[in-house]
Amino acid sequence: MNEYEVNVFEEVQEWKRRLIRRSGMMNRLSKKAQVKINEWIPEKVHEMMTESIKAMVKATLLGSQLTTNKDQANGLSLMEKDELIRKKIAVYQKTAVVEGAGTGAGGILLGLADFPLLLTIKMKFLFEAAAIYGFDTRKYEERLFILHVFQLAFSSNEIRKNTLTEIEQWEMRKKELVEMDWRKFQQEYRDYIDLAKLFQLVPGIGAFVGAYANNNLLKTLGETAMNCYRLRLLQKAPEL
Repeated sequence: MNEYEVNVFEEVQEWKRRLIRRSGMMNRLSKKAQVKINEWIPEKVHEMMTESIKAMVKATLLGSQLTTNKDQANGLSLMEKDELIRKKIAVYQKTAVVEGAGTGAGGILLGLADFPLLLTIKMKFLFEAAAIYGFDTRKYEERLFILHVFQLAFSSNEIRKNTLTEIEQWEMRKKELVEMDWRKFQQEYRDYIDLAKLFQLVPGIGAFVGAYANNNLLKTLGETAMNCYRLRLLQKAPEL
């Protein structure tokens, strides 16, 4: 093991500590309000939203699977893979910014189109991340892992802690995890982005809000994906 891998292991441990740190008061109050709103929504509406997002995600998974270069990082060291993923994050941030500004400038109708477009950008990025770190997304468990990374990036404290545990124990537990909890998946994602994206629907400021929010969402996803795959590659503290 080289010095770079030792440093990366320490970075991942620090990232984990930050990840499970308790959310701020505003985030906790916002989550409580969203939980209350979800309780008011009829069960049939929840079921419809869950099935819609499940279908949407599965469609983007298939599309991303077909368009990702799976051999782009063959033979690269961990340092080179990290450099490549940082470049990919920057590219996808720029793509998300353009998409957010465009749909935000269009007001409510185009703002509604932002959800599936941004979801597609995020899933495509996650397939790129998997390929860069050498994981084969043709395998079902790797596509399931991608969904767990996504959930880890965009969820509340309690769900985040549970998801991180599943990711840390992935090699032991991946055969037991047959399917995502799609209800939890869609609800956590919507609750996470609702506040960030709300003002994107307002004419005049929608473009700025959309660009800013999308940039931060891709930054969060990029950091999460990078460290999740590093975590799988460096299960134990390396020795010099």
